[in-house]
Amino acid sequence: MITLLGIVAGFALIISAMILGGSPLAFVDVPSILIVLGGTVAITIVSFSPKDLQLIPGALWHMMTYTPLDPREAGVTMIQISERARKQGLMSLEKLTSTMNNEPFLQKALNLTVDGASVEEIEQILQKEIHYTASIQSKSVDLLRRAAEVAPAMGLIGTLVGLVQMLGNLSDPSTIGPAMSVALLTTFYGAVLAHMVLMPLATKAERNSQNESTLNALYLTGALSISREENPRRLEMQLNAMLPQTHRIRYFE
Repeated sequence: MITLLGIVAGFALIISAMILGGSPLAFVDVPSILIVLGGTVAITIVSFSPKDLQLIPGALWHMMTYTPLDPREAGVTMIQISERARKQGLMSLEKLTSTMNNEPFLQKALNLTVDGASVEEIEQILQKEIHYTASIQSKSVDLLRRAAEVAPAMGLIGTLVGLVQMLGNLSDPSTIGPAMSVALLTTFYGAVLAHMVLMPLATKAERNSQNESTLNALYLTGALSISREENPRRLEMQLNAMLPQTHRIRYFE
């Protein structure tokens, strides 16, 4: 919601300025929209393989809608799960995993532990999962950043198209206005698309990806500790080694 509200607020300010300065319809030009939007999509697609383009939309949607937990809260959760497994046995976690649909990585990690997989097997499977997820998310961020690079360039191309049309028809004054409109509005559309939509989304997606990677690393450490049947106090020390000083866990204190 914060992402959506931020983008809507930015566009609301621009539209308000258009209305206060005159007719907002003067800023609507179909050829300019086609050049910027169509060109940005086409050139961005060229930069990626068909396989990547099939996986990226789903990853982008997940990164935009994913609300990561605070790492300290996730660490405390893992310690509580470790205590439960130590007191009640691994099978007591079976019912717990069914309530973790919002955290599929943690759910998978605990399922592997409950199913009796070896520590080496759990680590191997989950490390591959972390690497694959990070790879797809990195490509998703690259797509947004690539589109943000292309959009202003397409705006510049549209400006050159409009100027060529204008200079080629100076003898007909009626064509100067529409040609100049294309020349200016394509630059405007390209700048707005890149700096008000694509770049903020890329930054948000990258931050969410980093947060999710941190959480997955904490979950992996917790699952391995539970599988080894280690003392939860030892798990707390391991998790604190992965967290910054200001986010250290003080569960047993």
